[in-house]
Amino acid sequence: MGRDQRGPEITQPSVLSLRGLIAGNYCHDVLIRDGVVVGETLGGASSFISTVLDGLSVPYNLVSKVGPDFAYVTDRSPIVIPTSRTTLFHAHFDSGVGGNGHQDRVLKRVSACDPIWPSDLPQTRFDFGMAVGVGGEISPETLEKMLEICNVVFVDIQALIREFDDVDGTVRLVELKESGFFPLLPRIAFLKASEEEAVFLDVEEARKWCCVLVTHGKEGCTVYWKDGELEISPFAANQVDPTGAGDSFLGGFVAGLVHGLAVPDAALVGNLFGSLAVGQIGLPTFDSRLLQRVKDEVQRRKMQCISRDAETRFWKPAGHEEFHASLGAAKLIPSSCVVQECQWDIPSSPPRAAEQAILPRYVEDKNHDMEI
Repeated sequence: MGRDQRGPEITQPSVLSLRGLIAGNYCHDVLIRDGVVVGETLGGASSFISTVLDGLSVPYNLVSKVGPDFAYVTDRSPIVIPTSRTTLFHAHFDSGVGGNGHQDRVLKRVSACDPIWPSDLPQTRFDFGMAVGVGGEISPETLEKMLEICNVVFVDIQALIREFDDVDGTVRLVELKESGFFPLLPRIAFLKASEEEAVFLDVEEARKWCCVLVTHGKEGCTVYWKDGELEISPFAANQVDPTGAGDSFLGGFVAGLVHGLAVPDAALVGNLFGSLAVGQIGLPTFDSRLLQRVKDEVQRRKMQCISRDAETRFWKPAGHEEFHASLGAAKLIPSSCVVQECQWDIPSSPPRAAEQAILPRYVEDKNHDMEI
């Protein structure tokens, strides 16, 4: 798991060589407020997550399918299906309805591209995988294949419990236990759900098998695991469009783990990027100085916490509140640059920092549990 640092030629922490696999189709999103189109943008959880991972220098492969009508240029080319159309969602918002960022949205799938099949996944191993379908493109067989080729798998529950009305494509949710994915739950490492989606998930049951992350919009998130739970503080946000907030949260959370943070600290990074996403319409862009500041803070935080015991990986380490404050200060940097303009190198850490990283240790512990 990327822990070979015997030679002096190694200049980067091994956690930064961890490579992930993202599976989820790109989409066309049309945002409609009070019956009027206010935006057309690149959508799909994979696009939001990619933006965060790219900004925080996390390497990954992406498997996504689109039709020949795909309207955007992306850094990672999707698979083009000549006989299909790109997945299209209409998101209807009602200005007169309040809520926590999700209740005022009616989502309709207008068209759906082909599913991602197990045979579409690369025939190699990955340190972590992310199953983040939004339009029904992830099947139980595909998720099972990801569990086989990825050491740690993160799943957004929307990939598992969404169904679509046969007439107008309106998204509805079903109980996880009624889906074909429930038997795979013990093999999933982290399962993310919004507050609304968590109603369709038996959190008390799921937490016996995996870490469950429930987002609460402007109220932050809750981390549940077998032996406890934690409330993770939010960041102030001026909500313009809630689309992609949960995806950006998950991208920030995974990036935090890959860079060696404890689970609660990684969740803070997730909350930060979720709050940044809602302040823009559609796919967000991130200021280059903000991203550099976040990376510096993450690097500093990791080096301060390299001696944590594996048994405490879920508990808030000392200085958690100070880390929240430092990320909040980074967010105050005014926006001027887009994420694609950012190019940096994260300073090297002592080898021990990589050896103590949460993600590699979680892999080892998870594999040990499965052997038992």
